[in-house]
Amino acid sequence: MKRKEELKSPRYELDDLNEALRTLKAGGLILYPTDTIWGIGCDATNAEAVSRVFELKRRDDAKALISIVQTNAILPLLMTKVPPVAYDLIDAAIQPLTIIYPDVHGLAPNLLAEDGSAGIRVVDELFCNKLCERFRNPIVSTSANISGEPSPASFREISDEIKNGVDYIVQYRQNERTPHVASNIIKLEVDGAFKLIR
Repeated sequence: MKRKEELKSPRYELDDLNEALRTLKAGGLILYPTDTIWGIGCDATNAEAVSRVFELKRRDDAKALISIVQTNAILPLLMTKVPPVAYDLIDAAIQPLTIIYPDVHGLAPNLLAEDGSAGIRVVDELFCNKLCERFRNPIVSTSANISGEPSPASFREISDEIKNGVDYIVQYRQNERTPHVASNIIKLEVDGAFKLIR
């Protein structure tokens, strides 16, 4: 059965995907559409690239950034233990869901909060899923805006400062006019307790 995105979205160009991959592998920053809003991305295991994202957004590096992966199977590689309820939350989610996991160890240190936690989302979007699959590392996914300014609901709302600050801008879905919103966020504890953040 085809994914829903394949039925309703235009096909991405392979050259577009390859250039985004090349940029990520070189430690660069990309501007790309996600399952939520347009995001600034980089290799989530590359601390220097992550620092560039903080600088571009003018964001305090004490405020951790979200990363995306393509499947639940990646989660055990990024933390000591995945609380079992995480899989239930992901399966039950109607909208894109970012979970802040405890004791994450597979990401760049500057992506982790002081308590060692980090936000990770299993992404369900055609381009992002293929990008994560081929890159084989988690990818940072933070809103494409200067910190404190409104998040862009579409590509045309992204500022020139952000566009000029990345190394590659993905062409896919730039002409899309349907507004998008950020994901829901849940913070999950080791014992399985959780609370809604957003």
